[in-house]
Amino acid sequence: MAVVTLLGSLCIACTPKVEEPLKIQGFTQGTTYNISLYLPETSSVSQAQLEEAISKELAHIDQVFSNYRDDSVIEQFNNLQATDIVNTDAELVDLVKRARDIYIASHGCYDITSKPLFELWGFKKDVFNKPSDEEIAAALTIVGMDKLDIPSDTQLRKQVPELRIDSNSIAQGYSVERVVKLLENDFGIVSYLVEIGGELQVRGKKADGSAWRIGLDKPLPGERKLQKIVSFDAGEPMSLITSGTYRHYFDSEGKRYSHILDARVGKPVEHNTVSVAVIHPNPTLADGWSTALQCLGSGEGMEVAKANHLAVLFIDQHGDELREIKSPALEALQGITLNNP
Repeated sequence: MAVVTLLGSLCIACTPKVEEPLKIQGFTQGTTYNISLYLPETSSVSQAQLEEAISKELAHIDQVFSNYRDDSVIEQFNNLQATDIVNTDAELVDLVKRARDIYIASHGCYDITSKPLFELWGFKKDVFNKPSDEEIAAALTIVGMDKLDIPSDTQLRKQVPELRIDSNSIAQGYSVERVVKLLENDFGIVSYLVEIGGELQVRGKKADGSAWRIGLDKPLPGERKLQKIVSFDAGEPMSLITSGTYRHYFDSEGKRYSHILDARVGKPVEHNTVSVAVIHPNPTLADGWSTALQCLGSGEGMEVAKANHLAVLFIDQHGDELREIKSPALEALQGITLNNP
């Protein structure tokens, strides 16, 4: 869920002129990506070489994790109506393991097998459908990460043949992680901002020594105003991932139904938390956690955030009022500041 704004310099007329970052943009996974980076002084790599490498990496990730193409690794597994052990891609298994850890820590609220519920409520086709309790109960029989076994690092097994995996809540964070590793390990780049669909990681600083700054959007439908400005002052690798209930929802008979579903009950969440921002060294985990904590809401979510030492900003809506709630780990975070716009 993209609820961030990439901020440039606030300086209107800056002298002397400073080096601008190299910028690479494109489309992937049904969204956009924006990368700003500074090459090492000794680097001879061209922008074209970087663009080709990044494009190739994103195409590979899409081949493994896309739920929108039948030939992807994940959809080949989903389409198997069997409970046999399946040999599959180690990357998929790794992502399932990480998602399972968050599933356990969130007490089952976050669940990447909840695809049937998403479809049942009409979010896949954007046509609202309020299911009966019986339909929800039937869908829940084929949902649950406790119904998915991991025999080895390259194997998965369904306990029910109809079980399916949906990577959308974590794959963009994983894509950010993979692109970051590509930039660091293959090209020695240590000053960058990598953003895919609003999920991002930064490292280092700009050429003039200033920090990368990101704007968190105010979580209100139809508005594009800033709630917070996050400044990454220390220059250490850090990701910022957000999730919200206010961009994808249905209104029906005076009630709002969010696309964030509580997999434990098979229904959209009903708490007052409208946005969650997670700051974490790893973008994959931050992506999964942002959805999990949005699912839980600030009440139950704060206890989980404390138990897992997560730096989290919850925003709750009460009428027209927005209330910010910071986890202890966020309050204690060094080298990163959150300011009002």
